[in-house]
Order: sequence, then structure tokens, then C-alpha cells
Amino acid sequence: MIKIEAIVRPERVNLVLTALEEAGCTGYHLFNITGAGQQRGVEVFTGRGAGTVVRTALPKTMITTVVADGMKAAVIEAILAVARTGEEGAIGDGKIFISGIDDVVRVRTGESGDVAL
Repeated sequence: MIKIEAIVRPERVNLVLTALEEAGCTGYHLFNITGAGQQRGVEVFTGRGAGTVVRTALPKTMITTVVADGMKAAVIEAILAVARTGEEGAIGDGKIFISGIDDVVRVRTGESGDVAL
């Protein structure tokens, strides 16, 4: 089993969730987060356009899911296909983190392993 955490632009979340469901991934968690990556923020106008400031922590959404090892490629491709902006993507489109999961236990039934997913 693997855990996939995708940090994406908030406006792309519905597209990503639809792509995940089409790839066979039905369970996920959403977190609204703020942070800074390579983009290092954006310049925004303050007040009535009189001044600007650099906003370093930008709003993003993190989608977390745990899937069977065999679904890894399909889930990652699904996210990449819809999370990119434009043909080649842009700075600030996000990141995908993949890590191993030793076990999972369903609280309701006590089942563990892949059947608990």
C-alpha cells in the first residue's frame, strides 16, 4: 500500500477528485493549507491599488489517499493530467509525495491490509 499526498491549486481540486474517481480511487481526504515552495509567493495589490506586497504563503489544497501498490501509476497519472495548468504546467501547480504504508486497519470491522482500504 502507498500513501499519495498531492498538493494542488485550489481551483483544480474538483478536476483532480473526478480524475481520481475515474482511476478507481474512491477514498481521500482534503486539507486546505498554505505554504511556500519554489514559487516564493506572488505580488498582490493592497488597498485601492496604491501599493503592493509579496505574499509568500499561498493557499493550496492537499489531497491524501492510500491505495494498493498496483494503483500507484494510474493515480499519479490521473493527478498529473488535470492538476497542470496549460500545456507544460506552471510554477505553483503543486507537488505529489508518495510514501509506503505498512498496514491499515478498518475501525468498524477490524479488517486489515488491502481489504481495509
